[in-house]
Amino acid sequence: MVTPPSDSRDPSRKFKVYKDTVEVLVAPHDENTDKEGAKSEQYPETGKKRGFKDLAWIVFYHLKKHTGVGLVCAVAYFDPGNWGVDLLAGSQYGYRLLFIVLLCGLFAILIQCLATRLGVVTGLDLASHCRVLLHSRPKHTLLYRWLALYPLYAISEIGIIATDLAELLGSAIALCLLFPNLQLWHGVLITAFDVIFVLALGDPLRGRPVKYFEIMIGAMVLAVLICMCIIIAKVDVQWGDTFIGYLPSKYIIPNGALYTSVGILGATVMPHSIFLGSALATQDRVSLPNVAVVDENRSERENNTAEHIKKHLYHGIIDMAVSLLGFAVVINSLILILAAAVFFYGQNNGSSAEGPAGLFEAYDLIKELIGQSAATVFAIALLAAGQSSSIIATVAGQAVSEGFLQWRTSPVVRRLVTRLIAVIPSMAVAIAMGKPGIDALLVASQVVLSIVLPFITAPLIYLTASKKIMRARKPQFAVYSEGTSAAEMYKQDVETAESQGEDFSSNRFTTAVATCIWVLITMANIYVLVTLGMGEGD
Repeated sequence: MVTPPSDSRDPSRKFKVYKDTVEVLVAPHDENTDKEGAKSEQYPETGKKRGFKDLAWIVFYHLKKHTGVGLVCAVAYFDPGNWGVDLLAGSQYGYRLLFIVLLCGLFAILIQCLATRLGVVTGLDLASHCRVLLHSRPKHTLLYRWLALYPLYAISEIGIIATDLAELLGSAIALCLLFPNLQLWHGVLITAFDVIFVLALGDPLRGRPVKYFEIMIGAMVLAVLICMCIIIAKVDVQWGDTFIGYLPSKYIIPNGALYTSVGILGATVMPHSIFLGSALATQDRVSLPNVAVVDENRSERENNTAEHIKKHLYHGIIDMAVSLLGFAVVINSLILILAAAVFFYGQNNGSSAEGPAGLFEAYDLIKELIGQSAATVFAIALLAAGQSSSIIATVAGQAVSEGFLQWRTSPVVRRLVTRLIAVIPSMAVAIAMGKPGIDALLVASQVVLSIVLPFITAPLIYLTASKKIMRARKPQFAVYSEGTSAAEMYKQDVETAESQGEDFSSNRFTTAVATCIWVLITMANIYVLVTLGMGEGD
């Protein structure tokens, strides 16, 4: 029961209410703080009849506060590895596999929304939750650590390195396409150390969002989309067949397209994006600048309050769904449409292209059929995709190491470590085998990511389905800003008490669908491994 505060409370003090007791924290009046608060942006008022201008301002306010995480996570879904698979699908099967691109995009939206839900409700990312679950078990502690926690961490790190390898290769190929005099291994070496300075400017995983980081990634995403639209505008696309391609087709199974469909599935849902999405979802994006924050010991931390969750959860889910559907699915579709128009249907127009398309082949054929300008735009789009994906992979790696091991590293150090690990096989293959070897290494990195994915999604589905874990914090105290009246304090206390312990776990339908996706991904990975082992995946 919350005791109503008396009107004798000093408005110049902050109160921390512990159930039926009140502790007064003396906070001296600070004119500088008041001035900063006065200078802070004005937040839209509620409860009044609004005109169009007011509604527009409210929409702008919410977009500014909550847009960003979805764009950052969307980058992972059109990295150079996805480019390779989409080019392969379009060049071999035309527009028919667009349905698979859309379906995989919907799978990715569900998985990423689960990661967002986990971060918003609990205030911890997926990697940290794995540590909480497995590090200090009351029984068989060492067994859980060495047979579950540390192997899961190792698998996650392998996924990060494989991701960084794909981004490095994609960026290196783009540089070689833009500057033909560069040797392939020169491009690998340049790309190995090209984005360190970006991450030296700040830590995107801090408690508050780093807007310039989100804006920078958003600009790269927009650049990729614009470049692809420019190229598509110059290509003769059969739009009627394109829209039919988004419908399910029996063509996939009897004509051997199932293997490529599995490749699209494996290359679309990215493990590092799940870690990053859950980490960025823990950030507080709406608190007023002058609200006091009480530091908590990590071991004593609890889930967020229902008020905090409701302010963040649905905005975050909408941002994630719109970003993935509006950017990731669209860009992947455009890449496949481009490959289909230039390779699959272009062969009827005198093209010399035969067989599946790679990044180098796509560039050469675009240059041959459309012109040098379109080929240059293609290379710029690939470079932007590779660079943005590379930054995201590094930040995700930081979240993994901090969450699993509580190993605090700066993004710069993290970039150096992962790049040095990835650059060794890239340089060796580039020097020894050239372009064919790079294409093979790019495909191999996507196979590794496909194998890693089920190990990452399994704990995510379990955690978000748990009513015990996904319950709003029972607020043991409330923190008030200076000048809050006693009546307002009492009203907030009552509203807070009414929302204690609200359940935000996934419903049974969502959990069932997520489990089916997990089973499908696992079966797809088994299929890929078996076919590769039998020599049928070449």
